[in-house]
Amino acid sequence: MTKPVNLRQYRKQKARKDRAAVAETNRVVHGTPKALRDAAEAERLRRLAELDGKKRDNS
Repeated sequence: MTKPVNLRQYRKQKARKDRAAVAETNRVVHGTPKALRDAAEAERLRRLAELDGKKRDNS
């Protein structure tokens, strides 16, 4: 016979995991200094521009 599952405890565990995931993303977003966020955005834009420059024209 299998062990019965307490659904209330399962829901609470799932809610804790969900809150932990949200907290992790918030720590990354709000814990990063503005200078680092700006540098990362500039790097992303530079890479996008570099990639766009390497595209072939199919006309």
